[in-house]
Amino acid sequence: EEYIAVIALGTALQVLGVGLVPFIRNHGGAVYAMVAMAAGFITNIILDYVFVWLWHWGVGGAAWATVIAQGVTMLIALAYLLAKKQFTLALPLSRAAHTAAMILRLGVAPFGLALSPNISLVIINRFSVAYGGDAAVATYAVIAYVICIVYLIFQGVGDGSQPLLSRCYGERAFAKLKATRRMAYGFSMVLAAAGCVTLFVTRGSLGALFGTSAEVNAAVTAIFPIFLVSVPFVAIARITTASFYATEQSGLSYILTFIEPVLMLVLMLILPPLFGGQIMVWWSTVFARILTAALALFLKHWADRRVFSEDRLREETPA
Repeated sequence: EEYIAVIALGTALQVLGVGLVPFIRNHGGAVYAMVAMAAGFITNIILDYVFVWLWHWGVGGAAWATVIAQGVTMLIALAYLLAKKQFTLALPLSRAAHTAAMILRLGVAPFGLALSPNISLVIINRFSVAYGGDAAVATYAVIAYVICIVYLIFQGVGDGSQPLLSRCYGERAFAKLKATRRMAYGFSMVLAAAGCVTLFVTRGSLGALFGTSAEVNAAVTAIFPIFLVSVPFVAIARITTASFYATEQSGLSYILTFIEPVLMLVLMLILPPLFGGQIMVWWSTVFARILTAALALFLKHWADRRVFSEDRLREETPA
């Protein structure tokens, strides 16, 4: 309760900090955006040590460290935008509704990408409790905490490529758009391979890192390779989703954003009762992500044919 109360007081700082950083990135300040975020992280770590370990403020101290760190990120981001004269609150009232609708339409997919892992977590935990008990839930908790780092890296690749894809799309430079997207796919595959190798090699010590029992640590070691199978497919889905909302194809990005937990739920209702209980709960998550990636590639192929054929038709039609 104490932690939430303090965090609630600093909500505005978090919203502004997180909201302003993408503006910096989209205006060509990617390095400065990274500096703003890193400054917040470092501030949080330092203040956590000071408030919790040195001053013994407990949970409240950790919360205040988080709030102050978010304020640091916000101030750095705001300073950049003001210095570059890219921050303005001037918006004609006649355009306010249209602008808000555009932001809402494009923002649903990134919001869903942040939300859907939590929906998936609830689904997996619900079925894990039913089939594997507390040990299965503890096992997946370790896996989820670690593997989400790789997923967030994919999200970073998608968010980093999004402004470039949007610019190419706006310029109708489709060859450059395809090349940029291929680069994003390729880079994400390299990162997926590196992440899989790293996690596979270190999987035996991950449970101990979180202070789990020997039983749970052994389960993490045995089960982690199953989840690594899905990592490249998650990369495909994340990059494709980012490319859709970067090129005014929000409807397709919505489908990819929310289809994974739906598929996961359907598969978990069918597979575990028929083919082996808890082990099929794990595999259901993998199958859902593979199916999502397959759907992503299908929709990408379909959308490319539609968009590029329409553009060629416009070029061939006399004015």
